[in-house]
Amino acid sequence: MENKRASWSGQLAFVLAAAASAIGLGNLWRFPYLAAQYGGGIFIAIYLFLVVTLGFTLMTTEIAIGRMTKQSQLTAFSQMHTGWSFIGFLGTVIPVLIVPYYCVIGGWVLKYLVAYAKMALTGAELMGDGASASGEFFGAFISAPFAPFGYGILFILACAFVIVLGVKNGIEKSNLVMMPILFIMAIAISIYVTTLPDSLAGIKYYLIPNISSLRGESGAFSIAMLGKTVLGAMGQMFYSLSLAMGIMITYGSYMRQSDSIEKSVRRIEVFDTLIAIVAGLMIIPVVHMFAIKTGTPVKEAMNAGPGLMFITLPKVFAMLGRGGVWLGFAFFLLVTFAAATSAISLYEACVASVCDLLGMKRRNATFFMFFVIAFLAVFSALGYGPWQNVTLSALLAKLGITGEWASKSIFAMQGLDFFDFITNSILMPIVALCTCIFIGWVVKPDVVVEEISREGHAFRARGFYVFMVKWIAPLLIIAILVSEVCRNLGIANWKI
Repeated sequence: MENKRASWSGQLAFVLAAAASAIGLGNLWRFPYLAAQYGGGIFIAIYLFLVVTLGFTLMTTEIAIGRMTKQSQLTAFSQMHTGWSFIGFLGTVIPVLIVPYYCVIGGWVLKYLVAYAKMALTGAELMGDGASASGEFFGAFISAPFAPFGYGILFILACAFVIVLGVKNGIEKSNLVMMPILFIMAIAISIYVTTLPDSLAGIKYYLIPNISSLRGESGAFSIAMLGKTVLGAMGQMFYSLSLAMGIMITYGSYMRQSDSIEKSVRRIEVFDTLIAIVAGLMIIPVVHMFAIKTGTPVKEAMNAGPGLMFITLPKVFAMLGRGGVWLGFAFFLLVTFAAATSAISLYEACVASVCDLLGMKRRNATFFMFFVIAFLAVFSALGYGPWQNVTLSALLAKLGITGEWASKSIFAMQGLDFFDFITNSILMPIVALCTCIFIGWVVKPDVVVEEISREGHAFRARGFYVFMVKWIAPLLIIAILVSEVCRNLGIANWKI
């Protein structure tokens, strides 16, 4: 058992680590297509407002809890109040369930990185002429009996190697390498894309507010459409900032007392939002060009879900000729780094919990969690292939439980979608809501205020923070929870 808790070497190291956690697939894939779907600049403006208000409140709370207790999320809440230890348990379940399917998706990205390296070096057309068979390529891969699991395991092993090395020698040093590369590549690719002919229309589509997105079927301004846009931005903010996953509590527990929490959070927000906006400049202009040239409705091309990255973008890169192959390689290398930094932080939240609860050494805890993650990854890796019929609906049918309700929604989801729904749509909002109630009404906000004000740091947003954590944040989180449940279960035909 470690007698002294590990710590970051300084405030910059903490900010880079937290920003690296936040900058993941949520920024590079989900943010661009949501922005395109919800009015471009309107969505971006609402998202920015939520980041500096609700996002600031939740992230500040989690980091302060971590630094105050010097514990991961599993044991931090029990140390503050034994009656609320269940928040720590739920907060630990989230990364344990997310890491397996996140690493499976990381394996998909790794597969595409290898494919583009082969195409760039050999000139092979692995996805057909003009990537015409990109859909078949993707479908064949994710439905294969072993390949998705094999690539996922490679991704998990890479993350485990970093975790074993420790906070300073592993996580911190890996971020010092990957984060600068990620930023440079993101900016370079976005500059290249924005200088392409015909890219201006896509840039306008992305950045200029589209008021028509807030109109209903009658053509008049719709409160319902504004509400959907706000809820979409809130859901993205949760996913993007790594909130309610135990990450910020764990990383906060390694933070030095002399570093400013308030300043750190603001810098993390800047890094995360900058990459999200730059990601849109990388993706939306070229997808817009592709849609116009192929006669595909722009909204349809943008709102392709995971297919945007793995099916549509390869066709876009192919449209750019030989240079597009190298652009594809650079893009998937960038996405690999982004996915790895987020996966490492999720993995660390799991490992830190095991260490804090059982007093286990880091190396042993890392290997223990590797086997847990690998086991759970099987359900997501094979869910589109050999195990596509392994669902709750199938299990209920074998038990003789039938009915219309048993064959719909979450019961019919395969592994990856099921774990994503349970964590992102249910557990994360519940944990965030309980955390706000706990801090706002049980132990009181002054506990967090005092922690942030240590070493003479002035908490400039004190009044705003107290008001948010007690009143506004819980209401917004309840709205997210209700919206996500209705959307995923198809209640009242709700869609976001």
